[in-house]
Amino acid sequence: MEEEQKGFTITDKRGTFGDGGDTGTGTDHPREERTCEEKAEEEAFATVLNFSTFILSLTTSALVSLGELPDPLSKEKVANLPLAQQTISIIEILKEKTAGNLTEDEDRLISTVLYDLRMKYVQAACS
Repeated sequence: MEEEQKGFTITDKRGTFGDGGDTGTGTDHPREERTCEEKAEEEAFATVLNFSTFILSLTTSALVSLGELPDPLSKEKVANLPLAQQTISIIEILKEKTAGNLTEDEDRLISTVLYDLRMKYVQAACS
């Protein structure tokens, strides 16, 4: 007697790779069955990445390193000042190397972010 399956399964029936032959693995492709959580995560990363979102991503990393935001994995606020300084330096390098090539909004964003991160770094280093 077969066991009753709960939930649902997503099966990719688009075929095989390249020449139409077997992939040679003898197992199903790992992307054939995905949970709703995996699909949501994939859609979250499908957003358009531009210079502003890249700078904001680096800013978030710096804020985590400064202990301002919780680490996404441990959920704890832990300061790592050398890593924060490195991330701030990367944003400074990007500002220097992109000078004259940014829109007014992008230039304002990177300047504001650098100012705020520097102030938070000094505050964290002095406490």
